[in-house]
Amino acid sequence: MTTRINEIKMDIDDLNSLLDKASRQKSKDVLNLEIRRLQTELLNLSQNQISTNQENKASKPVANSALKCYDVKLNNYAWDQTEDFIKIYVTLNNVQSLPKESVFCNFSNRSMDLHVRGLDNKNYELPINNLCEDINTSKSFYKVKTDMIIVYLAKKLKKNWTCVTSVEKRIKDAKATPSVSDPSDPNASLMSLMKKMYEDGDDEMKKTIAKAWTESQDKKTSLGGLPEI
Repeated sequence: MTTRINEIKMDIDDLNSLLDKASRQKSKDVLNLEIRRLQTELLNLSQNQISTNQENKASKPVANSALKCYDVKLNNYAWDQTEDFIKIYVTLNNVQSLPKESVFCNFSNRSMDLHVRGLDNKNYELPINNLCEDINTSKSFYKVKTDMIIVYLAKKLKKNWTCVTSVEKRIKDAKATPSVSDPSDPNASLMSLMKKMYEDGDDEMKKTIAKAWTESQDKKTSLGGLPEI
């Protein structure tokens, strides 16, 4: 099983390299379809191996409920950057104790999806979509440290990122641009933009906007009575 897992990982890396070089949309669609199929197979094999390892290590029969893993979606992370990489820091106690195949991360041009399987009977996932800029998937990677995972997103262009996601960037840019339509209310355009983005956005975008609004309130940088969204 371990051999097959390693083969699938190498296949995914090769396909991501081809995806970076592909110029036609049809070719990209075919490559993305195959990558998703392999990622699903990898996920299933990794979960089966975790269950097998747990059963082999148990000295006594363990109830099925004790082995059941619960899905946990992560939202919190820290980040910084170098000239070449955006670094995402995710704190998870004892993550270094997991088998190597229990931690993996999928990359696309504008997203990352980190998975941690079977940590204290929990399956963790950190998806970050709509990245601020394009990344090089073939050069992106991650490292497992003591109680932490660091994801290295390779910048396609060596430029400074002001935010991690494009949603955060739009909010920041709108906040920095005073309204010209209503001089008496310099935050009117920002409020209108955030409300529209919230109403039109998916769940991930709504969470990001809500988080940005909460942090803004905590720092006492009020947006001037943003309407309820």
